[in-house]
Amino acid sequence: MATMREAREALKLYFGYEQFRPMQEQIISGLLQQKDAVVLMPTGGGKSVCYQVPAVVLPGICVVVSPLIALMKDQVEALLANGIPAAYINSSQSAEQQYAIENECLEGKLKLLYVSPEKLLSSGFLSFLGRVRVSLFAVDEAHCISSWGHDFRPEYTQLKALKHHFPQIPVVALTATADKLTQKDIQEQLHLQSPEVYIASFDRPNINLTVKPGRDRFNKITDFISSRPRQPGIIYCLSRKATESLANKLKQNGFNATFYHAGMSAPLRAKAQEAFLKDDVQMVCATVAFGMGIDKSNVRWVIHYNLPKNIEGYYQEIGRAGRDGAKADALLFYSFADVMNMRSMLQENESDKKQTELQLVKLERMQQFAEAAACRRRILLQYFGETMQKDCGNCDICRNPPTTFDGTQLVQKALSAIARTQEQATMTLLVDVLRGARNSQVLQSGFDKIKTYGAGRDVSTLDWNRYLHQMLNSGLVEIAYDQGYTLKLTEQSREVLFEGRRVQLVKFEEVRQPEEATVRARPKRELIKDALFERLRALRKRLADEAGVPPYVVFTDSSLQEMAAERPTNRIAMLAISGVGAQKLERFGDTFITEIIDFINEEQAKGSKLKGATHLATYEMLQQGYGIEQIARQRSLNPVTIYSHLATLYEQGYDIDLHQFVTKAEYKAIAVAIQKLGTEAKLKDLFEALGEQYEYYKIRLAVSIYKKGDTW
Repeated sequence: MATMREAREALKLYFGYEQFRPMQEQIISGLLQQKDAVVLMPTGGGKSVCYQVPAVVLPGICVVVSPLIALMKDQVEALLANGIPAAYINSSQSAEQQYAIENECLEGKLKLLYVSPEKLLSSGFLSFLGRVRVSLFAVDEAHCISSWGHDFRPEYTQLKALKHHFPQIPVVALTATADKLTQKDIQEQLHLQSPEVYIASFDRPNINLTVKPGRDRFNKITDFISSRPRQPGIIYCLSRKATESLANKLKQNGFNATFYHAGMSAPLRAKAQEAFLKDDVQMVCATVAFGMGIDKSNVRWVIHYNLPKNIEGYYQEIGRAGRDGAKADALLFYSFADVMNMRSMLQENESDKKQTELQLVKLERMQQFAEAAACRRRILLQYFGETMQKDCGNCDICRNPPTTFDGTQLVQKALSAIARTQEQATMTLLVDVLRGARNSQVLQSGFDKIKTYGAGRDVSTLDWNRYLHQMLNSGLVEIAYDQGYTLKLTEQSREVLFEGRRVQLVKFEEVRQPEEATVRARPKRELIKDALFERLRALRKRLADEAGVPPYVVFTDSSLQEMAAERPTNRIAMLAISGVGAQKLERFGDTFITEIIDFINEEQAKGSKLKGATHLATYEMLQQGYGIEQIARQRSLNPVTIYSHLATLYEQGYDIDLHQFVTKAEYKAIAVAIQKLGTEAKLKDLFEALGEQYEYYKIRLAVSIYKKGDTW
């Protein structure tokens, strides 16, 4: 049986990470013990690693069920770039190509195989899998299996056949968006056997959440994009026509944009997607047809031109920004007209009344989020069953907080009424009970006899609805979608009723939009946008184009950010960068190291001209007894820069002893290469001529010694 030690070694070797993210280790440990699992983890939280690492260390092949060709393609490209043998089978391939991949499976040459649910369940394919040693089944985007979810797909419901045909093979179901009801449905639909359920935090604190009024959207969008030059982003629109018109309008205003929607031909969709993935266009105006499984880690912003249909979809779409953990923005435009348009679209579905009713309730929750006057992140997390103890400080409400009052007594009246109606009242009926209405539903239910009947006569129907929405958003009550949308008490509501917990409610005032200039500026943890970061990003783009892959497959923005900060100048230091595994080190490491060293040398030369010989400041600190590492820290420079200063000082005749940094044996070996290539040779050429055995700084120092003709 594979061990967690092997899993950790695989994480570093193939993915370049020293340690697992929260919860990944527990999930992988369970799968290695052949246990079924349900994994709820936000977009960018590292779901794929949860099955890719077990796939690498377990004997056999992991079969991944994936809903979209684009998702399969991206995942396989990334795996191959990391040195993991993987493939996909889908309708984009010829029969000969599929046959060749099936042979690779039978020969044990692959560790992961991606297939669609239709292919998995097609005639003969399950029989084929019976001839293959399958280590694990992974069902991605598992919320598609539930009719209670936001993206139900009937073909997913047939996946229960997996446990029928392969009862002993573990199944892991993964999703980024599922409320409690959907989570339960996933387990039942897949016939999982006593699965472990892992729910990671849905908090994405790096994403700044903002909602703005829908008027004058275009000018607000251009201002937003102009302040984020070269940062990739997605603009989600409600209609296909809107994606095209908005993209064309942006292009007319000088922005590098394209559009994407399901009405386009497959080649045109693929072309638009590829251009965005490869950073050939900055932004895509798209319908929700774009994005599921798009593993582009450096999306820096997502704009919703229109209100999304539900919170699950909104959360999944904003999660495509900032997957690398760096700062990202989510901007939502809201107008009541959007809500009315969406309601009309949903009500046109006459074939499934139950689904229509569910989607209308979910739309109402989305509307409540947009109109909320409380921390938006807390509302999102609460929707997925996670409680956040304090406001996030990174949303528009936290930056411009509303006036609140002690609403404990009002909340207690509402909660008491829910309890006394035996949790059988909808929101509309509860308001009628609180206001003492004498309509047929109240009277027939006998709710006019309960103690809290009429206890809220002094509060208007509109305000009661607003307060109940706040209670819903803060987790004090829940809606049971599968029980007629009745209101239910929670652990938090019991704290208010029985444990003396106080509740603050927002005081309703006339809505006034703050002037942009008056909104307090938030502290920013920007990406390192210095010249080196831009140089590395340009290098990444060139290498990606040569390899025919998206830039983030070479290295993510966060890896480039770390390189720009740490400036690794040897292979050992480069391997310590997060996201640099053995395979990527071999393919790209030396090229990036050379770029960093060239930058450092150019920086030093430029600094000498502009700042009056910065190496003299290094010399002064040496005279004061500082060591190399101390000088580097004090001056916020890389140690290799300090060694370069020493070389310059030595060549200029200063009393510097370089022999303490380069041994006699090292110098003699390096001198042979210098003699052959000359003192003006690039450090990279000398480094390679020496079989990559000596660090760049030693070569630089040896060149200085050689130039002066000194010997030991």
